[in-house]
Amino acid sequence: MPNELLNNIDLDLASLEMTMKEEVSQRKETVLLLPESQKLSAINLIKYLTLRSVDIRVLQNNLHVMGLSSLASSEGHIHRQIQAIRERLGKNFKAKEFDPCDIKWSNSAVKNKTRLLFGQKETEDQPYIMVTFDSSFVNDYTFIKNLLLNGMNVARINCAHDDESVWENLILLIKKACTKTSKQCKIYMDLAGPKIRTDIINKGRKEGRVKVKEGDIIWLSESNEGFAKKDIVISPNESGIISKIKKGDRIFIDDGVIKGIAEFIKGDKVGIRLMRISSEKKQIKAEKGINFPDTELDVAPLTDFDKACLPFICENADIVGYSFVRNPSDIVLLDSIIKQTGKNKPYYVFKIETPQAVKNLPDILFEGMKHEVFGIMIARGDLAVEIGFERMGEIQEEILWICEAAHVPVIWATQVLENLNKSGLATRSEITDAGHAAQAECIMINKGPHTIKVLTTLKNILKRAAEHKVKKRFTFRPLNIARNFIQNKG
Repeated sequence: MPNELLNNIDLDLASLEMTMKEEVSQRKETVLLLPESQKLSAINLIKYLTLRSVDIRVLQNNLHVMGLSSLASSEGHIHRQIQAIRERLGKNFKAKEFDPCDIKWSNSAVKNKTRLLFGQKETEDQPYIMVTFDSSFVNDYTFIKNLLLNGMNVARINCAHDDESVWENLILLIKKACTKTSKQCKIYMDLAGPKIRTDIINKGRKEGRVKVKEGDIIWLSESNEGFAKKDIVISPNESGIISKIKKGDRIFIDDGVIKGIAEFIKGDKVGIRLMRISSEKKQIKAEKGINFPDTELDVAPLTDFDKACLPFICENADIVGYSFVRNPSDIVLLDSIIKQTGKNKPYYVFKIETPQAVKNLPDILFEGMKHEVFGIMIARGDLAVEIGFERMGEIQEEILWICEAAHVPVIWATQVLENLNKSGLATRSEITDAGHAAQAECIMINKGPHTIKVLTTLKNILKRAAEHKVKKRFTFRPLNIARNFIQNKG
């Protein structure tokens, strides 16, 4: 039985190797377009996506039974791991050429790219920590200095808020604190992106809010013409959205607190049946976010405001965060506009926050690889609403795996130790979440009255997590992201 099992394992691995090589050959033009420093990473990504496009759980179990590597935790050097297993099997296997992307090269590639993106830091075995700033920090140099002393490595300025004068003052204070403390801190500036938010244009307009209950019909429209005074009419504040909505599409308001289903399509008006309101105050307020997870929106990721901000960002920021990236063409657009500014180009971080971005992640990574260094942010706020909260754990894991295969640094963002930051007391679940975040290269925390406490708590959690970071054996069912990529030959 053991000999038969070993033969089957070797045959399965040989088949995987052959399929990987064929896939790389078919996509060689993609690799040739990349700088030398990214080519091995791109090839490894293609091989990993090939592996994850099929079900290898039986093979993994057989490997485990025989005391061999089950291929889990080998994302960054997947082909070399297969070759190493076949060597151990001793089935007259002699590789003509071992894959140069081995575990040592893989680890070095991720570390080097992470260091270029986020700078030097004192604790190499722990993730970087990014802290979100706002205008309240302008008059508090001491607080900014304490952030640096307590572990902040990256300062995040959200360009959706304040203006260039506030941003400039914040940057000056950060640089002053860096000089005084001899600490390094990168400046990360987030483009605001399109603001799809509620604008109450009929009943409740003056108050900026309107009462609702489950079962109500509300309307999405860009105009209040043709409605009665009692009708609740919401404008999404972006033209071209309503015409894209189909009957049965889900609509979420206020970070998913309110869920509705498109029930009536009447020309340029859409009737939404409210199915769930998960708050005590059953109301819709103005300026709350709206998500359309089932609707193929044609909204430009760069607004006129974003374009106007780019010269300042290029002059002052080390990293620019790109919101609502959905496909490679969005990256090409940003790159072309930045080149037109004639300014220095900051490193890019692409924020994954829509179902389209998840689906197109491999193509986004290959486009990103045309640059020496870039990063990916798992923007869990909008992403959870868009894909469904119940899928968030699964999807963030898949993004981490695929980015590891591409040797791309990842930022884990949104609501990390949020309750601790707001109230001073952490929940049990968010402590666990923070420990899980240690898989990423950088962790983002929001501002709050207890930010220093969050930093010290997070550092303690990360120190403990670093001691036993890899402790699970994952099984590789097919990933839809990988399967879609492999089946689409472009």
